[in-house]
Amino acid sequence: MNMNTTADMIEVPLYRAAHGRTGDKGDRSNISVIAWHPELYPLLVEQLTPESVSARFRHRAPARVQRFLLPRLHAMNFVLDAVLDGGVNDALNLDAHGKALSFLLLDMPIRVPRALTPLLAGP
Repeated sequence: MNMNTTADMIEVPLYRAAHGRTGDKGDRSNISVIAWHPELYPLLVEQLTPESVSARFRHRAPARVQRFLLPRLHAMNFVLDAVLDGGVNDALNLDAHGKALSFLLLDMPIRVPRALTPLLAGP
């Protein structure tokens, strides 16, 4: 149970707490999210759920979103099915590989306790 009150939290874009990588295979994209600091990882696990990521990509209508936790790496990998308009060979999309999808996810707002703000990247 999270004991932080609303006053103790700030909202920041995910890229302040983590970085990401994206890959693809056919019509499936995978997005890895890696915490900048181990103490930020539990926040990511709590807030970056398959449901929240699916909602973030609702305009792409993923058929399924799976999350795989990698706690020793302070990372997680999301697999999004049917988000690449058929894949590289079928898509008329400018980003058929889905490389920009990690940037869309990294711009998602998350809540961070004020006490952890020194661990965040950027201003």
